[in-house]
Amino acid sequence: MPVIIERLAIVGVGLIGGSLARALRAAGVVKTIVGIDIDRGNLEQALSLGVVNEVATSVEEGVRGCQAVFLSIPVCAIPGVVERIAGVIAPGCIVTDGGSVKAEIVNACEGLMPPGCHFVGGHPIAGTENSGVAASFATLFKGKRCILTPTASTDPAALETVSRLWKSTDAVVCTMEAGHHDRIFAEISHLPHVVAYALVHAVGTADVEGENVLSYTAGGFRDFTRIASSDPAMWRDIALMNRTALLASIDGFSASLAELRGRIERVDAQGLAEFFTIAKRFRDGII
Repeated sequence: MPVIIERLAIVGVGLIGGSLARALRAAGVVKTIVGIDIDRGNLEQALSLGVVNEVATSVEEGVRGCQAVFLSIPVCAIPGVVERIAGVIAPGCIVTDGGSVKAEIVNACEGLMPPGCHFVGGHPIAGTENSGVAASFATLFKGKRCILTPTASTDPAALETVSRLWKSTDAVVCTMEAGHHDRIFAEISHLPHVVAYALVHAVGTADVEGENVLSYTAGGFRDFTRIASSDPAMWRDIALMNRTALLASIDGFSASLAELRGRIERVDAQGLAEFFTIAKRFRDGII
């Protein structure tokens, strides 16, 4: 596969940033990858594992001379980092991100780009509950969707370049309006994470005659709550940045839970069976 970018900076060399670096290097589409991270130990590990070619702890230093920059950092930090690098990035540089909230990020970052440089919002729909470069792997994005969120002012050539980079990882690339993206992912990603955290919190703090309730958990509870092992700081930022859409999703879930509670309280066996059957049908439809 031909080289797409000569020099790429990845800010945040963790699970997503590290996996992207591995995938791009495996595809041979980027000549040099500069890893940038505030965690020096993580950077040294990225270098020793061959995930990146060079490292830097200063974002301004690391992005100099790069044709593209990928931001894999907490969503609330993205606009601030773009503001910091705007004065030092090379002419024509493309900045993109992997944040799971898009409208606020795209609106802020497009206005921060200097003339001739371009921002393209992105969100790879892939991940695990693990973090750090040691958890990264080259096939993380294989067969997974990557959503790009261009606006009316997005440069077509920049959009095409970012699309080609993601396609080289074997991701399935599609485009979507940023606000539409945020409403969808409030329902299918952000809500499940906060529900998982809430469930583990509720059970962990439950007082059942002095027992450690969590010590009795088995496969079902552990499978259901796996995502509550995700990075709390990351999900704090996502919940706050996408709060309007997430609050609407929580309200919808609360109404559904209240309906379920009512059927149990009324000993409505038929109603319960119908509720569970509808949910099962939805679940079976996505497998």
